[in-house]
Amino acid sequence: MGRRKLLTLATFNVNGIGTRLGHLLAWLEREQPDVVALQELKATDEAFPVDALEAAGYGALWHGQRSWNGVALLGRGVVPQESRRGLPGEPADRQSRYLEAAVHGILVGALYLPNGNPQPGPKFDYKLRWMRRLARHAAGLVDLPHPVVLMGDFNVIPTDGDVYDAKAWRKDALIQPEVRAAYEDLLAQGWTDALHAHCGDAAPYTFWDYFRQHAERDRGLRIDHLLLNRALAPRLVEAGVDRWVRLQQKASDHAPTWIRIAAATPAKRARKQARAAATPDKPGAPARTARRNPSA
Repeated sequence: MGRRKLLTLATFNVNGIGTRLGHLLAWLEREQPDVVALQELKATDEAFPVDALEAAGYGALWHGQRSWNGVALLGRGVVPQESRRGLPGEPADRQSRYLEAAVHGILVGALYLPNGNPQPGPKFDYKLRWMRRLARHAAGLVDLPHPVVLMGDFNVIPTDGDVYDAKAWRKDALIQPEVRAAYEDLLAQGWTDALHAHCGDAAPYTFWDYFRQHAERDRGLRIDHLLLNRALAPRLVEAGVDRWVRLQQKASDHAPTWIRIAAATPAKRARKQARAAATPDKPGAPARTARRNPSA
């Protein structure tokens, strides 16, 4: 019997896709992930480098914003099929932070959760409201019969073990009790924190700031997460962080964070298709048509 096929899902805060397109393309060529969520594009829709990504073998869906924010989804050899752009619950919110699409048979919620600093203040309040909106939306996804992953830069340090020095960050929005409680409430719905599930307390950091050679000294934070719903969690095989990307010259302060999952067997796909045919569409189900250009 041959080896079972694995799919690699990854999230990467590029911290400016125009400035760091070379880093992104080098990583894609070397690691060849199947599904990628990108954050902090810091680029308008028109400036998104779709041609370069297509030349690298990736279809793309993106939601840009000038100077900050911006999220995208990449599919190796396929164009992600969009199902949602932006979180429900706050119509006046125009920040580009959430994009949801079906890629390689998986519903992917790509997100860039607000930083929240300085706290207390309006930015911290917005972060907490955004987390409540995410929780309400996620509650409708966690029990779906098909696989779902929420992945991106959550801007949440879940525990003191996920930061090199908790005391040094005690006033930061990423570590506040309200933020941690909101993250725990999200997990309590039934989501699995994949990196922690695979690595335990030894889960690697995903972010290192630019001060005092923190990346070289591995003085970092774990704030980039991949959360798996109940249908996907049993397929988790491996998880890790490509820290070598962070150690390049003029790199993003984040490193790509990834998991490998077992591909669905034909029998499982057949059962899933039969269930889908026998039941009406549910909120959050993968869209049936592909959109590449968000302004189309």
